[in-house]
This record gives sequence, C-alpha cells and structure tokens, in this order.
Amino acid sequence: MAIDPSRFHLYNVADTCSVWNVLSSSTLYRRSKTAGVCYICTGFVVYECLLKPRRSGNDSDRILRERLSNARRNGQDFQTYPLDIEDLQTVEILQRRKNLGKGELASIAFAMKTRQAFMTDDQKARKLGCQVLQDSPTQTTPHMLSWLIYNNHLSDGEMPTVLSEHNEVDRPLAKHFEDAYQEACRCRLMAHHGVSKE
Repeated sequence: MAIDPSRFHLYNVADTCSVWNVLSSSTLYRRSKTAGVCYICTGFVVYECLLKPRRSGNDSDRILRERLSNARRNGQDFQTYPLDIEDLQTVEILQRRKNLGKGELASIAFAMKTRQAFMTDDQKARKLGCQVLQDSPTQTTPHMLSWLIYNNHLSDGEMPTVLSEHNEVDRPLAKHFEDAYQEACRCRLMAHHGVSKE
C-alpha cells in the first residue's frame, strides 16, 4: 500500500501489533504525542497485550507491557473502549470473511463505528480494513513515521535512535521504517521544489 507522508489521521484505533510497534521506540512514541497523535484500544487488544497468558515471556515482551501499562496509567493513551452487542455482531461478520484475531477484528469494528482511523501493521488486517472501512482510513506505524519526518516532528538525526530502539525490543519493522523514511525524504524534497509527489 502506497503511503502519502503528507497526510496522516491523528485519531487511531490501534490493534495489538501497532501498539507494540508504536511503543517499540520511546523516541517515536514521544514525537507522535508531541505531534498530536492519539491512540485508543478495544478491550480485546488490551487483553492480548497485557492479560493474555504467555508460554514464555521474554525481556522484550516485559519491556513493551511495562511501557503500555505506563502509557495507560498516565491517562491519555491506549485507553480501553468497550464494544456493544452491535460491535460484536460486526466482529462476527468480519471473522467469517478473514481469519484474523479478535483484537484486529474488534479494532476494525470500533474504527467503523467511530469513524476513526484503524492502525495496524498486520497485512491481512490492513487489507480487510481497506476493504470495509469506507469512512475511515487504514494506517500503519511506518506511515506515521513518514508523516512525522515529512512534517519535521521527527528529525533525520533521530532515525538511527528510532531504529535502534525498535530493534532492541525485537520488533520486525526496521526495514519498513527505513523505506518510510526514504519516501518521506523524497516527498519532502519534491514538495520543496514544487513537484508533485506522484
């Protein structure tokens, strides 16, 4: 999916993988907050992130869960929004279409209901979101990074730190972050010279 670094919706219903990827870099998360990005979650996502039993928790998992708990305790981000019966029926309908986890499906259903952006880094969830969310965009963490770079909310000099922090907690998007950074730089240069981004 092509991204436009000049556009990004600030209010996001985040699924489990995007929660972890946003929090994987303290620098990325902090800069997103300074830029006004907001994240909310469904109860399914909070359960998957914080409460679902793990066979073996590693250091990276513990670090990310602690970061999420701290963000929620501070009161603004990743707050839980419950689903009503109608939302759960939507989840059931979506589940018949795609074999996705409840966290992704509940996030899509809630984004549909509230007309907020759906934020995911799962390819199947992103594809389904693009299909069913006519009034809400489907966005990714690399897209957010590109928008932050394009608008100078995140500096070029901070990119190595973002990549290092992301890799330290064993998250898989470093290559996608690098590609998003390059695209933001390309589009920023084109805009500076008055050339279309296309």
